[in-house]
Amino acid sequence: MASIEAREKRQPWILLSPALLTIVTLLLVPLLFIVVYSFWLRTASGADQIGFHLDNWQEALSDPFYRDILLSTLRIAGITTLLCAVLGYPTAYFVARSRTRHKTLLLLLLVLPFWVSYIIRTLSWINILGVSGALNAVLLGLGIVQEPLQMLYNEASVILGLVHFLLPFIVLNVYVSLIGIDRHLESAARSLGCNQRQAFLEITLPLSMPGLAAGSLLCFVLAAGTYITPLVLGGPRDAMFANLVFDAIITQLDWPLGSALSLMLLAVLAVVVAVYNRFIGMGQLARGLS
Repeated sequence: MASIEAREKRQPWILLSPALLTIVTLLLVPLLFIVVYSFWLRTASGADQIGFHLDNWQEALSDPFYRDILLSTLRIAGITTLLCAVLGYPTAYFVARSRTRHKTLLLLLLVLPFWVSYIIRTLSWINILGVSGALNAVLLGLGIVQEPLQMLYNEASVILGLVHFLLPFIVLNVYVSLIGIDRHLESAARSLGCNQRQAFLEITLPLSMPGLAAGSLLCFVLAAGTYITPLVLGGPRDAMFANLVFDAIITQLDWPLGSALSLMLLAVLAVVVAVYNRFIGMGQLARGLS
């Protein structure tokens, strides 16, 4: 009897062992290497000095340059998230409440951008907003401007590229949340004297807020951790924190400093996720990704 109970207790862990092994091998072990690297030092000869040194952390935490870039990154991620929420919620609401027989086609159009490489989608904005791009060609052809406008390589173009990349994430999360709301609740509110606007504000919007929060979290974390968009569409002053990590590791070959910077960004985003989990919970995020 005792052996049967012991086997039943072990069975869930046996079933979970492939997934746990994958997480440990592909996530925890590399993260442990990064933590160890962050305490090493890069010498003048280019070799890494093994040991427990706090120089990289002192530089990352005390240098105003890194602090300003981090704050700028969080600000850009926040603006991007806000724009995605403002643009994504009406889109998700339209798809969820649409009575058309082609709702599947609408959902297909939402996920269609994921079929194209993220880098290709980002590079496409150069052909649209560039000095010789499509938008300038239209403005010059219509006589609205006399010379091409410089619309690339600034913070606005970076935010535009991030919104283009992240908008589907928030739309899909809000859509999942909206279709889970019982439509009879709105009808009940209407029968009790609410008009359509009041029913939306009192019933639909509060019940869909978890989906909006989950999509916003995804947008914020992905925007704060990206480096392709500011690298392609931003100027020298529009670098984000991930670009500093990329430059430290790939350009300067300073793995210890790059590891400390990456862990610094990871810690900040972990705080954001922890706050979200405290007030919303990760269950809604899992439903939005399913």
